[in-house]
Amino acid sequence: MGFSSRMDCCGQFVKYSLFIANFVMFVGGAIVFSLTLWTLVDRSFVNELLGTNLFSGAVYVLLVTSIIICLVSFLGCVGAGKEVKCLLLTYFIIVALVFVTMLIGGVLGYVFRERVQQTMRQEMRSTMALYGSRREITQAWDLTQERLQCCGVDTWHDWNRYGPVPESCCQELFGGQRKECTIFPTITNLYNQGCLYVATNFIRDHAAVIGGTSIAVAILMIFGMIFSCLLFNMIE
Repeated sequence: MGFSSRMDCCGQFVKYSLFIANFVMFVGGAIVFSLTLWTLVDRSFVNELLGTNLFSGAVYVLLVTSIIICLVSFLGCVGAGKEVKCLLLTYFIIVALVFVTMLIGGVLGYVFRERVQQTMRQEMRSTMALYGSRREITQAWDLTQERLQCCGVDTWHDWNRYGPVPESCCQELFGGQRKECTIFPTITNLYNQGCLYVATNFIRDHAAVIGGTSIAVAILMIFGMIFSCLLFNMIE
């Protein structure tokens, strides 16, 4: 296998361009993998409040996609370095499928973003009625309010329908001690922001980083497909 003398210079350029594009794509996939894994581990408690697997499901999809990107980019590097036409063809097909999947997922996520937030609000409100009666829901709400420093869904007044404000809404002083807010809750002794607002901001901030990295990876995937086709045709 190799290039003809006439195409040698151009072939080498395409070969190393494909190799570099896949190396950068591998790094990008690794970054997305790290971010999604950290998000899944650090914010998994929020999933209990949604009543569905919407949050963790989206993160798992990103996690699997980033793993596939890393494996495919490695395949592209080997195919380019060894000049194996079979690997290049396999690489092109997989990259095309992943690219289309990412494109469809991004469009659907953008179109239905408002509906997703409304669904989150409804599901979180429904779990408030189970606070104190179901252990996993109670723990999820306490963890969410303590770690995100929030209270209720939109405001701490949401808890008025179900009983006293949970102690996890009370502002922390030091050493794990908290202000008393369960009897006379005010804006001076409890967390003022709603958990939906804080959680949405958290997801939006991380989505911006993950989305920006994904866009860069998608652009590299386009170049990868172009270079793989060119290299495939140049190899004798």
